[in-house]
Amino acid sequence: MPWIAISDHHRFHHSPCGIGLPRNAPDLIDQSPGTLMARGSLVIETRLPIIDRPRHLVYCSRAGNSPLHFSLQAVPGGGLTLVLDQGGEILHRTIAHPDTGRTDVLRITYSWDTQARWGQLALERTDRDQVLLVPLPVPHPLSVQDALTLVRPGADLYLAPDVLYIALSDAIEPVGPMPSLMPDTPVATPTGYREIRELRRGDTVLTPAGKTVPVLHVLSRQVPANGGFRPVRLRAPYFGLQQDIATAPSQRLVLSGSEVEYLFGQESVLVPAQHLAGSGSAVPASSGPVVTYWQLLLPRHEALLTAGTVIESLFIGRLRRKKAHLDASILAGLNRNFLPEHSLSIHPVLAAFEAVVLAERRAA
Repeated sequence: MPWIAISDHHRFHHSPCGIGLPRNAPDLIDQSPGTLMARGSLVIETRLPIIDRPRHLVYCSRAGNSPLHFSLQAVPGGGLTLVLDQGGEILHRTIAHPDTGRTDVLRITYSWDTQARWGQLALERTDRDQVLLVPLPVPHPLSVQDALTLVRPGADLYLAPDVLYIALSDAIEPVGPMPSLMPDTPVATPTGYREIRELRRGDTVLTPAGKTVPVLHVLSRQVPANGGFRPVRLRAPYFGLQQDIATAPSQRLVLSGSEVEYLFGQESVLVPAQHLAGSGSAVPASSGPVVTYWQLLLPRHEALLTAGTVIESLFIGRLRRKKAHLDASILAGLNRNFLPEHSLSIHPVLAAFEAVVLAERRAA
C-alpha cells in the first residue's frame, strides 16, 4: 500500500508507513533530512478551466539553501505545462490531450525511477479510455522532504479551486484501465454468488445470458478515495439490485428496457456510475482516505451479474498492441501474447445528460 500523502482542499492524510496501514507498521520511506526518494509518483486530478491566459493549478515555491519550484499550469486551448526546478535542474514539459478543452476532469501522473534512469508524464481523461504518455529525460531524485512539500498544505503550496486532490506514492502508479468494484461485490458464478476478492484465475462467472466464462485475471489496485476514484453507492432496488453496492465512478452499468429502446434506439446501453450520482439511485459512498478496487479480465468484453444488476467487466481495448501503454498499465508484466483484445465495447456508452434523462424517467 504505497500512498504516502493525499491532500485536497479539506483534508491532509500522511503516513510514512502507508496510508491505511497501522501506525506501528514499518515505514515505507525514511523522512530524515537529506533522504532521497529515488522512485515514486505524484498524481494530480483537476478540472480544466476555460481560460484566455495561463493559470496555475498547482504552485509550490521555496527559496533558501535548497530551493524548490513546482508548477502545473493550464494554458489556453486545453494544454498543461509542468515545471519542476530542483536547485537549477529543470524539467519543463507542455502537454495537450485531444479534446481537452471540452473535458471535465484530467488525471496527471508524474512518475520517476532514477535507478532505472526513467521518467514519464501521463495525462488521462477520467471520462474516456484515453491515455497520453510523454517520456521524460533521466529524472533527478526528489528528496523525501521536497516530495512531501509538494503535497502538504502550507504557505509553500497553492492548489487552485479546480484541483480535486494531489497525492504522493512511493511506487510507479499504473495508468489506463482500472479496477472499479469493491472487494465484497457479489459476482454470479455457476455455484452461486461469490465476492469478487474470492475469485481466482481459472474460475468461471456467469453472464446475464447464462453463459459460463473463464476468468483470465483478477486485478486489484489501491487508490485515493478522491475525485475520479471517490466511491459511488448504487442503491437497491434500483437497477434490479438485491443490495447496495459501491463502485468507482467509472464503473459502467448495462441498462436495458423499453425506456432505453425508446430514447436511444438500442437494446442496451452502458452508463457510468458517476452520471447517476444525484438521481436518487446513486449517492456518494463513505470510505477512508484510500480505497481498493477489484475487477475481472475476461476473454471478451462481457456483462457480469453483480448483486442482481448487470455491469461490464474490465474493458482493455487493444492495449496489448501498444507496448508503452501496456507497460504503464496495471497489466504490466503479463505476457501480451496471452492477453485478449476487446475490439468493440459491448454496448454504446451514454453521455452524462443522456444518463440523467434515463434515470429521471425510471424514477418517475
